[in-house]
Amino acid sequence: MQNALGIDIGGSHITMAQVDPEKHEIIGSTYIREHVDSFGGREDIFSAWVSAIGKAVVNLNREELLIGIAMPGPFDYKNGISLMQQGKFIDIYQINIKEELASRLSILNEQIHFVNDAAAFLEGEVFGGCVTEYNRVFGITLGTGLGTTFYNGETSTDEDLWNSPFKDSLAEDYLATRWFVKRYAELTGGEISGTKELLDKPKDIQSRIFQEYADSFSEFIVRYVWDYKPEVLVIGGNIAKAYPYFEERFNENLVKNNINLPVKISAIFEDAAILGAASYALKKTLIN
Repeated sequence: MQNALGIDIGGSHITMAQVDPEKHEIIGSTYIREHVDSFGGREDIFSAWVSAIGKAVVNLNREELLIGIAMPGPFDYKNGISLMQQGKFIDIYQINIKEELASRLSILNEQIHFVNDAAAFLEGEVFGGCVTEYNRVFGITLGTGLGTTFYNGETSTDEDLWNSPFKDSLAEDYLATRWFVKRYAELTGGEISGTKELLDKPKDIQSRIFQEYADSFSEFIVRYVWDYKPEVLVIGGNIAKAYPYFEERFNENLVKNNINLPVKISAIFEDAAILGAASYALKKTLIN
């Protein structure tokens, strides 16, 4: 059996686990999550990554190891080169991460595969999550940002719709966590950090904000997602955990636009990218 490791690299952490290719699931006992200072220097970042990966593969034959890594963009996924010039990971801009990791882990470049983090989320849901039986799936992650990805029956692609024109701004400004923060402040003068805190607020304010969000989210689906003709919509990210609070209004709006689209909420949330990254690496190996 192929030794597969799925890795999710975020702005403040690296999370990983071995994946069972036959059972299509994470091997829970191998789960590792460690802090990484993405604003740090190149050597600090690589040392943190390699240290964590080393712990995850200590019992594996490295000659048979496959590593799938979910990374945020901008990034050259084929060649493994970071293209991030602002904010996090500035010190590894234009560095070939694939070569650096392969050298430090004493494995071949061909054993490492990178995939966009949003696409990895959907790959994970298709491989071992809530949409394993579907061929055309649109995935959306709703959280700090807006992630959009489409699975065409073979592979998932990042659709990069976060900056699509929407109302008087961009889609992400209305669908990400910051919209809840901004709207709550406008209506009450108070502060919240996101939907989790909103659920502790008075029902009238809570309901109004979720209704407005449902209207924006459904408008986004009608305008940008329905053209893909998906069989199902799968939603992940922290805002998806509050879906029951805007589900009814959201679906009513879709029906008004003659859209009958089943909606699934992520079955594995944060673990989807880990599972999907490993799945992507396994798939690429079979193709090649």
